[in-house]
Amino acid sequence: MSNKFFLYARKSMENEERQALSIESQLVEVREHAAKEKVTIVREFTEAMTAKSPGRPVFDEMLSCIAKGEADGIIAWHPDRLARNSLDGGRIIHFLDIGHLKALKFCTLWFENTPQGKFMLNMAFGQSKYYVDNLSENVKRGQRQKLRRGEWPFGPPLGYLGGGRYSFPKVDPVKGPLITKLFEAYASGRTTLKQLRELCTSWGLVSRSGKKVALAKVHATLLNPFYYGLVRYKDDCAQGVHEPLVSKELFDRVQETLKRRGKPNKVKKHHFSLVGLAKCATCGGAITAERKKGHAYYHCTKKLGPCSEKKYLREEPFAQQIKEALQTVALPDDSFAEALTTLGQMGLEASQPVNEFKKELDRELPQLKVKQDRLLHAHLEGLIDKGEYRSAKKELVDREMELRTKLAHLEGGVTGWLEPAQNFIRAAHHAGLLAGGENLEAQKEFLKKIGSNFRVGGRRLSFQFKNPWAFLGG
Repeated sequence: MSNKFFLYARKSMENEERQALSIESQLVEVREHAAKEKVTIVREFTEAMTAKSPGRPVFDEMLSCIAKGEADGIIAWHPDRLARNSLDGGRIIHFLDIGHLKALKFCTLWFENTPQGKFMLNMAFGQSKYYVDNLSENVKRGQRQKLRRGEWPFGPPLGYLGGGRYSFPKVDPVKGPLITKLFEAYASGRTTLKQLRELCTSWGLVSRSGKKVALAKVHATLLNPFYYGLVRYKDDCAQGVHEPLVSKELFDRVQETLKRRGKPNKVKKHHFSLVGLAKCATCGGAITAERKKGHAYYHCTKKLGPCSEKKYLREEPFAQQIKEALQTVALPDDSFAEALTTLGQMGLEASQPVNEFKKELDRELPQLKVKQDRLLHAHLEGLIDKGEYRSAKKELVDREMELRTKLAHLEGGVTGWLEPAQNFIRAAHHAGLLAGGENLEAQKEFLKKIGSNFRVGGRRLSFQFKNPWAFLGG
């Protein structure tokens, strides 16, 4: 029987565990439990750090001391104080297996160093990890939902105030007009990024910390579609509910200027946006381009041998054909809004079984907790033996895991079809936004997602549409 214990108490500095007992409260409870169990505490370890990932220095120090034989037991408030990740939980189990640890005691959980006891402890660690993983997914889902509504769930960009968790960003009355001025200055084509950074300083446009705006920040600001009203995060985008600081036309002009001047070390004399999209319809050779009298012309390279295709396709009609192709799959604003509303209603209807089951879960989980408490009390009072306690406790834990697994499957059944459908119509709406702009690179890349076998012949672009779900490609 172990007679030297380390006391371990931990709280996270993150919001996810703000309801957990503070370290002070844990120390009081655990000391009282140690006295009741006649446990000798030889040292106390405390730290304020999340346990969802390995790398807690105090925890690692404690295990190092245990490996040296300074103690052979740990007492804590609950197993989730020790670990919320698989690696640290596995280290505790391994120390029990090799004899470095002989006992663990918790205020809220009974543990015996037996195969059954380690199995139950492993389940407790697993539940703790599931809680953290599920919480992370819930946060991400909440962020995605905000993005779908056109809200920005993070810190406000330069030129805006507020936003993030509480409300959508509002224009900064001082810095907002300076951001507009920033775009206008660069769109003129007479200012470099370095000169623009110096202008920011002269205007008084500084970072949130009051420092000079970094060159990379100036560049990122000019690339951010948030300023013309589009909320974009990773591969998702939506029309924002915030007030834009620049027009779409001004933003596009800035992007064209960035493309022309953003790569000063570029070897090629000219950049042709539509090269790489199609092949020659006659011989299958690559399509190249050259500039004549201020216009870009696309034609066959004829590197595969003689080719009868003699016609050149000028970039303007080439780009117009691409826009027309995008328009054939584009979803207008009113249809986009109606489709999102319809899908939202369908999602609500489909989620009814989930909501009903959550109500059942809210009723049964507290009952299971009460039963576990009563079971533990009966065991401590000697009313049931260890075998009966372990068997009954396992049934209760298995029932709780069964309920949570069923909930996860039900939620997956709802979002499994809803999110792809919503992404599909967003992509169709995005096709319309692209077709209305002048970003040839973006138009070309989107067309490549929905089409294949691109050919140019007789000054016409031809291709085949892919499966409509190709919208969702990377």
